[in-house]
Amino acid sequence: MIQNILDLMNQNRLFQIGFTLIVSYFVANTSIPVIITISRLKNLMDVPGGRSSHDRKTPTLGGVAIFASILIGYFISQGLWPSREAGAIINLTIVAIVILFFLGVKDDILVLSPAKKMVLQIASSALVIVGSDLRIGNMFGIFNIYEINYWVSIIITIFVFIALINAMNLIDGIDGLAGGIGLIASFIFGIWFFLNEFYSLSFLSASVCGALIGFLRFNFSKTNKIFMGDTGSLILGFLLTMFAIKYINLNQAVNQNGTVYAFGSAPVIAVVVLIIPIFDTLRVFLVRILNKKSPFEGDRNHLHHILIDLGFSHKMATFLLCTVTLILAGSFMYFRKIFTNTESLFVLIALFVIYLAVCYYLKNLVSSRDIDSEIEEIKATTLQN
Repeated sequence: MIQNILDLMNQNRLFQIGFTLIVSYFVANTSIPVIITISRLKNLMDVPGGRSSHDRKTPTLGGVAIFASILIGYFISQGLWPSREAGAIINLTIVAIVILFFLGVKDDILVLSPAKKMVLQIASSALVIVGSDLRIGNMFGIFNIYEINYWVSIIITIFVFIALINAMNLIDGIDGLAGGIGLIASFIFGIWFFLNEFYSLSFLSASVCGALIGFLRFNFSKTNKIFMGDTGSLILGFLLTMFAIKYINLNQAVNQNGTVYAFGSAPVIAVVVLIIPIFDTLRVFLVRILNKKSPFEGDRNHLHHILIDLGFSHKMATFLLCTVTLILAGSFMYFRKIFTNTESLFVLIALFVIYLAVCYYLKNLVSSRDIDSEIEEIKATTLQN
């Protein structure tokens, strides 16, 4: 019986992917309780502050379990079923996330200056970009732009890495949001890698999915809650950016071969899959600049904060934003042959304008509720006196 199962797994890539996900989930599920216990004993906890959406001290080293789960799941699957078609990119990506792991752990425990974090993020990104030639070098005809100058593409790609890494960090403000968006994106990219037989990348995607499923169980828990911290959000942001750019590049390659799974609208779809962190970061930075504040100054202007202030639970807010991601990603994939990439870009711009309007309305609704609450408190105090 066991031999039959092993033979089936050796012959069937889908079973191998499933095995990878299960191993990664198992490692996360068993390691997180240990990390929670150690964090409580050593007081390695996040203390609620003015911007926090939580009301109690919580362990912040969930990223340690995510990191370990991803690597263990991936290396076991690669050891059992070697697949080298991805080239140097996987090896360099692992080196990069090891660097980000130590950066994140130190920041979660001691807090690092933004400048030091930025330098190491740029170095990690440049390592993968230059070492494996992972670049946004083609615009797929958006505004009739195709090939991009090598050095321009390097600069653009580094900027995209830094922007998305920090965008994932910024949406990690409520339970499940960063993990949920990361799970959806990893699953979508992983399915595409699998269908096009890029098995090394699909193994890594499955490892990320398994690690996040294991993490989310505890992230939503009331008694054994843990946050992914900067360790988790930096690693997750980096991997999702790598997946997105590799997805774009590989679509260009398979598109030339006429493969049925090739998407000519790959850059647009990659943006849509990560639309919540991208739109939220753009909007928050824009609002801060218009208010003559530093774009890096923290506040409660993120959409997830607004939803919480309106009375949504963490699960409700996360479910809503993840559902929007799935609907938009599915819609753009379905209509990908109807619109050109330039037309799809204009649709994205229109969606961003709608997003700004909705957030403006909801933020004003929060402000009016706060004013009403203050008036009620004043009336109650007056009556008591």
